Formats: sequence, C-alpha cells, structure tokens
Amino acid sequence: MTTISKQRLLSLDTLRGFDMFWIIGGDVLFKALGQQTNWPWAEAIATNMNHAEWQGFYGFDLIFPLFMFISGVAIPYALFSKLEKGTSKKTIYPKILKRAFILILLGIIYNGGLNFQFENLRIASVLGQIGIAYLIASIIAINFRKFNSIMFWIIGILLGYAFLQLFVPVPEHGAGILTPEGSINSYIDRMLLPGQLYGKVFDPEGLLCIISASAITLMGTLAGIILRSNISTSYQKVMIFTVAGLSLLIIALFLNNWYPIIKSIWTSTFTLLTGGISFILLALFYLVIDIWKYQKWTFFFRVIGLNSIAIYMAVAIIHFQATSHFLFSGFASLFGDFKTIILALGLICIEWLFLYFLYKKNIFIKI
Repeated sequence: MTTISKQRLLSLDTLRGFDMFWIIGGDVLFKALGQQTNWPWAEAIATNMNHAEWQGFYGFDLIFPLFMFISGVAIPYALFSKLEKGTSKKTIYPKILKRAFILILLGIIYNGGLNFQFENLRIASVLGQIGIAYLIASIIAINFRKFNSIMFWIIGILLGYAFLQLFVPVPEHGAGILTPEGSINSYIDRMLLPGQLYGKVFDPEGLLCIISASAITLMGTLAGIILRSNISTSYQKVMIFTVAGLSLLIIALFLNNWYPIIKSIWTSTFTLLTGGISFILLALFYLVIDIWKYQKWTFFFRVIGLNSIAIYMAVAIIHFQATSHFLFSGFASLFGDFKTIILALGLICIEWLFLYFLYKKNIFIKI
C-alpha cells in the first residue's frame, strides 16, 4: 500500500486505466452493444474485442503490450530519478528483482496456484511476463541510460528475436515455421517451461515471448526519457511520439508480408505494430490531458489506472459478475433484449465503485 504522488502524469494514469477498462468489462459491454444494437460502430468495436486465433491483429491484442509499454514509460521516472539522487544500482537491483518475483507469484496464484493441483498448473502468466520483461528492461535501462543506447538495444533484441524465429531450425519442423507446433517458441516452451502449456502446445506468455516483450517495455522507456527531457517542447514531444508510432506501424505492416504479426509468439512485427500504436495513443492522451488540460473526463479511467494490479487480481478472486446479476438482473429484465447491456454496465459500475473505495481510502497496490 502506498500514497499517490502529487506530480504524476495524468495522461499516463488515464491511459493505463483506459487499457485496463477493456479487460474488466469494456469488452463485455461492447460485445453486447454490437450484438443487440447492430450499430456499425458498436459492431466494429465488438469485432475487435477478440484475440486473433493466430496470425493477424485485433484491438484486444493491444491491451497486454500497451500495459508493458506504459510500465516502461515509468522506468525513467521511477529509476533514473533515484540514480540522479545518488542511489546506487546495487540498491535498485534487489527492488526490481523483488518486483519480478512478486508478479511471478501473483501470476501463479491467478492461474489457480492456491488449488495445489500443481500437475495441471500453468506457470507462465501475464503478470509473470510483465515482471520478468520489466526486470530485463530495467537492468538495460539503468546501465545504458542514454536514448541512443537503449534504442540500439531495442533494435538488437528485435533483430535477434526475428533471427531465432525465422532461421533457427526446430526438430521435425525446420526453420521459420511460425505455427503453434512448429515455432521455436513452442519448441522451447515444450522443452523448458515447467507446468501446463496453453493448449499443451505453446504458451503465449512463454520463455522467448518475454524477450520480445522486453523490447516494447524499452520502447516505453524511450518515451519516458523524452517526456522527462527539457530539450523539446510539449508539442515537439507529441510530434516525436506520432512520427515514431507511424514509422513503426509502416515497418510492421510492410514486413508482415514475410514475417507475420502473431501475438501468441510475440513476433518482432507484432512488437513493432503494438509499439507504434502505443506511441500514438500516448501522444494523443498527453496532448489532450497534459497539454490542452482537458482533464475532468479522466477521473473515471484514473481510478482504474491507479490500482491496475489490484483490479486484475480482484476479478479472479471476487465474482463481480455474480454481484451484477444479483443486484441488476430484475432491473435489466425490464429492457428485454438489452438486458446483457445493462448487466455489463452493472459489472463495470460495481468494479469501479470497488476501486473508488480504495481510492478514497488512499489505498494503492504498487509492486
């Protein structure tokens, strides 16, 4: 538990909350809207509330990498500032190691670790990948603090990762076979990853995926360095983010013809694509919220963003949907075919009030 700083970037907390909104009920709400209303815009959003089965990209595929990008933006604020105040690297290392360990442990608990059915337990997790990728990115960032050095690390990681996926042969399959069974990611997971795999073939949060995920975390670190910099004006920063984002998008879509965008194995093209979108979203939120000062609307999302880990774990522990049905099913039935929409709104309302209670009590779960 901790208190929030008075000097936080509202755009960053809002963007984090906006990102989390979609996995705590936003997806359910817009799927219901698309199904019941047949409004074109709602149907378009509803279609994107799914993961690509393998190759391709939907909006829902952005949620995880965007969160990692945002965590990377925080690295210069959280770690560089400590180094600038004289804190030694030896003091920082145990803290980021502890953070990674706690996130791995929480990920195992989220996957059902408290059931003690270890033979069926999936060790890899979203939280575990966040923790390890943040650890890798943090170690690189605090040892190579210059913008250009970190950029070269990103390029090196993505090129090396692409080489592994495209040119290292997998026994019984060969090189460059980017399928659930034939990819180098799947082979490494089957050989080395303890616990049950996703579908017993591969794991979308597997060992090699963490390497690619560390690259998008470092992209966020570059954005954080720019945000802290006094060299550029605020509008110049927005322009830099926009140009960087569009450039990454173009590169990813161009390379997609030969090196597909696949979230489940975090191809370098997937990281480039999601990194590009993340830069553009950061530019938009920073422009509107921190430069133009349109901030009243952000409160709803900031309440979510300030306790992102808490709500992620809470949805696994607390049956919010059952509470929504208990409180609102009678009222929702008055709306006929729109019942699912009302229940989805009720779900989001209950979860948000839970987070608002934590907010008012000044309780913020930070790891």
